[in-house]
This record gives sequence, C-alpha cells and structure tokens, in this order.
Amino acid sequence: MTEPVEATLRGPQAYSLARRAVEAMEAASVWPTPLNFELWLQYLGDPEGALGREIDRMLAAGEPFTEETAGILAAEYLPRGRLTEEIRDAGRVLDRELSSVTEAISRAHKAQSDYGRTLEGAAGSLESADGAPQLRAIVTGLSDATHKIRRDNQALEKKLELSTREIARLSEHLEQVRRDSMTDALTNLANRKAFDEQLESACETALSEGARLSLAVLDIDHFKRFNDTWGHQTGDQVLRYVASVLAKAAKSPRVAARYGGEEFAIIFPRESLPEVEAALEAVRKEIGSRSLRRRSTNDELGAVTVSIGFAHRRASETASSLLGRADAALYASKRSGRNRVTCADWLDDAAA
Repeated sequence: MTEPVEATLRGPQAYSLARRAVEAMEAASVWPTPLNFELWLQYLGDPEGALGREIDRMLAAGEPFTEETAGILAAEYLPRGRLTEEIRDAGRVLDRELSSVTEAISRAHKAQSDYGRTLEGAAGSLESADGAPQLRAIVTGLSDATHKIRRDNQALEKKLELSTREIARLSEHLEQVRRDSMTDALTNLANRKAFDEQLESACETALSEGARLSLAVLDIDHFKRFNDTWGHQTGDQVLRYVASVLAKAAKSPRVAARYGGEEFAIIFPRESLPEVEAALEAVRKEIGSRSLRRRSTNDELGAVTVSIGFAHRRASETASSLLGRADAALYASKRSGRNRVTCADWLDDAAA
C-alpha cells in the first residue's frame, strides 16, 4: 500500500475510508475478500493513482472483477503483490535451470555408459583381432568414441558453467528481493517486519549472553499538521529527513527502523544507559537544528522536532514488554511538552 494511504489508515479517517471501501465494493458487485479490500482501500485512498485510474477504466467499461483480475492488479500495483510475483518468477527460472542441468547430467551419464560399453567391446575385439586392418578399425572406433565423450563432457561443463552463473545471478536477485521486503520504501530504513525480527533476535542474544540492550521509539511532533497544511508529499519529505538523521546515528550494530506512520525505532545492543541517552539527545538536537523548506515551492516549513522514549532491557524481559515500556516513555515525553527524551527507568523511579 502506498505511503499516503498507509498514513490515512493510521489516522482518524481510517474507519471512514474502510466503510467507503466496503460500500464501493458492494455497489460494484465485488466480493469483499482481503485482497479486494486492500485494492479498494488503495483505490479510494489514491483515486488519481495508477491503480485508481485502472479500476475506474474497468468499472466504466463494465469489465468483470474476478479473482484472477484482482491477482493481476495486485501483482501490478501493490508492492507486496509485485514482490510475490518476483519470487514466483525467480522460482520458475530456478526450476528451469535445475531441469536443464538434470537433463544435461542424464545425457552425460548415458554417454559415459555408452563409452564404457565401447571400451568393453574393443577389449573383446582386441583379443580376437587378426591383422593390422582389424586393429586399425578398433583403434579408429576407440578414437571416435573418445572424441565423442570429450565433446559431451565439454558440453556438460559449459552447461554447468552457464547454469552456475544464472543461479548465482538469481541468488543475488533473490537476496535483493529479500532486502527490499525488509526495507521501508520511503525512508530506506528497516521496515516494521525487519524491526520485529531484529528486536526478537536482539532480545534472544541479550538473554543468552547477558548483554545490555536498549530500545528507543521516536515520534515526529505535530506530524499531522505537516500533512494537513502542505500535503502528503511534504509529509514524505519530513519523514525522509528524520530517517536520514537516524540512518547516520544508527550505524551497525545499532538498527534504525520506520516503525509505522511517523514513528521510528532504534535498537541499541550492548550500550549503557548514558551512552544511549547521549546518542538520542544528539539525534533530537540534530533533527531540530534545521529549518526545512518545501521542495516544490521553497516555502518555509519551520523546524521539525521529535519526542523520544527509551527503555533498557530488564533480565528475562520479552521484546513485547521492552517495546511497551519504551512506548510509555515516548508518551511521557509527549505529555511533558514534546521535543525531549524520556527513559522508562526514570518513570519507574518517579513512581517508586
């Protein structure tokens, strides 16, 4: 789903859009399957987009909206659909290459068997050979068979080399597809799926090694104002700006991710609370240090600020619990006036 629609679904207009999608599907006699619902949300959320124009064309032409049609539209216009189609294409190529290699190996095996039988026949003929002409015929036959098996082996080697290259290319492509599936398209940070996996892995490592682990969540202050005042494109500009600061601050082994909408997260393995606090204060100050301008008109947007909450993992604490405490610290920052960093431990100390 594209960014403007995703942003709408995380705001107060989400329920209205969902109701409109169901009503529009019913009016068009389209079954409300999960895939159709996603297509219609995208269609109504961005009616001027490529998918919106295509559905408008289909409805105007009275074309039937079948499951096959939905699959084709999803593969063409929905990011997840395109990703699935890429994986299917890669699978088809891999199947073709493996079948081709299997066939080449089968042919080579037959050629080796034929050559073995030729050698056995030649051995028997040598025992009963009578004179030079028969010996020459045997040697000629062996020479021809040897040349043939050499050509077959060379053909097999060439085929294996080409298939090895194609499979290597395919492997690289699939790795890129995997990276794309774990990357937020707008900001190039890790996406929610990647974040969830990384946080679970980091918690397991911290548990097994007794290592430190901290988690921070960040939220852009008054982000809705940017969208409502300047439009989604300017909102996207703000998201990319914040993401660029986080990307610089979260070099490996840290992990920065777009958690959803205008929320971001950073995982801090093996760092102390003072180190994490200092890093987050630096992020907060750098984000607020620039006055942004709207790219299309050069209008002044003003400074962007973020509210931040973070938590240090307790012994045996789950990823869900750690995230919950970091999130509580984030909302404490918002309640305290925004544009600040709050640690969950400070809240615990204050409540004690």
